[in-house]
Amino acid sequence: MHLFVTGTGTNVGKTHVASRWVARLREKGLPAIGLKPISAGDRADAEQLRTAAREALSLDEINPVHLPSPMAPWAASALLGRPGHEIDFPRLNHKIKTLLNRFDHVAVEGVGGWRVPLAEGITVAEWAGDLGLPVLIVAPAGLGAINQVLLTLESIERTGLPVLGVVLNPHGEAPSEALATNRAALARWTGKPVIELTADGDFPASGAEWLVGEG
Repeated sequence: MHLFVTGTGTNVGKTHVASRWVARLREKGLPAIGLKPISAGDRADAEQLRTAAREALSLDEINPVHLPSPMAPWAASALLGRPGHEIDFPRLNHKIKTLLNRFDHVAVEGVGGWRVPLAEGITVAEWAGDLGLPVLIVAPAGLGAINQVLLTLESIERTGLPVLGVVLNPHGEAPSEALATNRAALARWTGKPVIELTADGDFPASGAEWLVGEG
């Protein structure tokens, strides 16, 4: 299975979910890797994905495009005096597709949310559309999740890409009625599989088979 991991925003847990997915499949003996093709700021996300895949790839293979400023890549490239011109998408996508052919299970992590500007006229949505992978949505589990997920889902579906499902991340969320009910509400409103990570950040023991398989 290959998938594109997006989020309803920045710091919602995309890297954690992608890394845990890779690690879980690796535990089963499956050839899985995670890619962070574009990063802005530090490379901690790429390092985490590399560790999850047991260092099967170099950091530069996982993260071929790195911009120094922690902001939308289009804006980060503007600080370098080249707004929107720091990413060679045909070359980048060729590298990604080479790895998709090499490994059976690849998680390609996006940048921030679904509509983050990457280059002139190109957001995460257009880039993901070119790659053509099914999309996994990661969102905070608490108050506001329903609206955020529905807006993201609507935008993804306009590209024609299939949405695998939703992973809710409860990390840092205080107990609330929203936290207790959002998973069921989103399953009903999206018609997609929805799981919530456990308190220790793992996939639940049941209900996640559509994402990580049996066992």
